[in-house]
Amino acid sequence: MIKLDIFSDPICPWCFIGKTHLDRALESRPNHPFTIEWHPFQLNPDMPKGGMDRRAYLEGKFGGKDNAIKAYMPVAEHAEKAGLKMNLEGIKTTPNTINAHRLIHWAGIEGVQTPIVSALFKAYFIEGRDIGDIDVLADVADTGGMDAAVTRKLLLSDADLSEVREKDESARKMGINSVPTFIVAGQHAVPGSQPPELWQRVIDDIVGQLQSEPK
Repeated sequence: MIKLDIFSDPICPWCFIGKTHLDRALESRPNHPFTIEWHPFQLNPDMPKGGMDRRAYLEGKFGGKDNAIKAYMPVAEHAEKAGLKMNLEGIKTTPNTINAHRLIHWAGIEGVQTPIVSALFKAYFIEGRDIGDIDVLADVADTGGMDAAVTRKLLLSDADLSEVREKDESARKMGINSVPTFIVAGQHAVPGSQPPELWQRVIDDIVGQLQSEPK
């Protein structure tokens, strides 16, 4: 198997679109060689613990309402092409995602990381839920097959908080400065939301190389 490391943030629309493209490629290549692991990268590491009003956040980030709308037009366009019905208007809060990343970390230990990542994207971008809220995160854990009560208890503690922050810092020290970023086999970086066709070619190339290796 070949490791595919994915650096992502569950409030990043391009990460959701990129995952959707990757999923489509993997579905078309059921014998793909990838073992997938998700890694933390906070778009807003300095976000207040309780998050902030999304409209204020976007207007502050992009320099006003008109610029925020312009910045999100390509997101809406590419989401639609990917078959995603993002409810961007329904998102009221831009959360601090450190707890969401802790949940993804624990999901990895339990072997349900990708379903939890999918559930977080759905909760935020489609259902408009605040994924900085501990009750919401416990509910997401439950839908992904994790124990909601245990998850809630862990989230109320500082369990693995420093470890997840250190992983985020390590990503930045590696030179990752935007997400999504995909690392194939620990050495080949694939930045951004790539179309399914690119991933199909990558998979076909890897499978061809593996098949040509002497047994």
